[in-house]
Amino acid sequence: MKKEVKVVIAILVIAVLILVAILVMRNFFKEEVVEENVEIANQNVNQEEIVEVPKEPEIKIFSGNDRPIAFMIDNNTNAQPQASINSTYMVYEIIVEGGETRLMALFKGTNADEVGPIRSARHYFLDYAMENNAIYAHLGMSPQAEKDFGVFDIEHINGQIYDTGKARTESSLFWRVRHKKAPHNAYTNTESILKIAKDEGWETTSNKESVLNYVPEEVNLLSEDSIIANTVTIPYATGHKVEYKYDETAKRYTRYSKNKKMTDEVTEEDVTTKNIIITFARNYTLNDGENKGRQEVTTVGALDGYYITNGKAIKIKCNKNSRSKQTEYVDLQGNEINVNDGNTWVNICPVDAKVTISE
Repeated sequence: MKKEVKVVIAILVIAVLILVAILVMRNFFKEEVVEENVEIANQNVNQEEIVEVPKEPEIKIFSGNDRPIAFMIDNNTNAQPQASINSTYMVYEIIVEGGETRLMALFKGTNADEVGPIRSARHYFLDYAMENNAIYAHLGMSPQAEKDFGVFDIEHINGQIYDTGKARTESSLFWRVRHKKAPHNAYTNTESILKIAKDEGWETTSNKESVLNYVPEEVNLLSEDSIIANTVTIPYATGHKVEYKYDETAKRYTRYSKNKKMTDEVTEEDVTTKNIIITFARNYTLNDGENKGRQEVTTVGALDGYYITNGKAIKIKCNKNSRSKQTEYVDLQGNEINVNDGNTWVNICPVDAKVTISE
């Protein structure tokens, strides 16, 4: 009997031990599963932290809310080289009296310490200052420009008011350099223009959209209508010819003026551009009684032109509904053209200019 009791007790003990072992094992595996789940959850959290939401590419050439500044730049042989011309986002070139051209150089959010030489305003340049909502800086003006400044209520700065006629000092807003002769030696800078604008109570910021439809993706003109454009020649007049030569490595055009490669006076680098726009506009001599050969240029309407970039060119229409409205650049099917993110030279030349575009 005692022997049987001992056997039963032994069995019970073994059963209890087995039960304890089972409970221990269950807890062990449960903890492992919990730890594993926690580890997986942590990994997921870490992965979520690491995942970056892709940012939309931003246009670099026209960014921020700084209001553009337009400078009337001399393009006479005695004025070259021009200062800070490579720091612009757009430059408009249009014919003036005597078969010369002048440049309207547009800066946005750029601190250019020296800009010039500055010359007098012509009224048709105002059309392009308005469409960029730019403060217009110049040194003197034609009677037609003076009238239109008032008609269109354009915020402009006549440097004649601030010109000392002397070399630059710490307080100079406009000054004269000694290495060039008058009237090709007047200079200013973006800081001076912004100071004057603030003193006048003008806005120095702007939310106006760009005239050009810039896109972040590289624009290559590969349509059947595109033509090779390694060399572009624009004869404005007998004594003034502009050329652009394409650098396939840099994917930019080097600019030549009056049979000479242009350079930036500040950086001493070649003047280059990513985009070229050619607009053919009618021009004629004004009969204003002063016999100075001042020009009228037709800026409004559907004007023929070209868009040139990355070694190719296409024909376009340059549509401007009024003098103050933005120009819309469209292809021959009426679609707004995409423009490469980079600076642009807009060459508004006579309708009879024998422009050549070639390899």
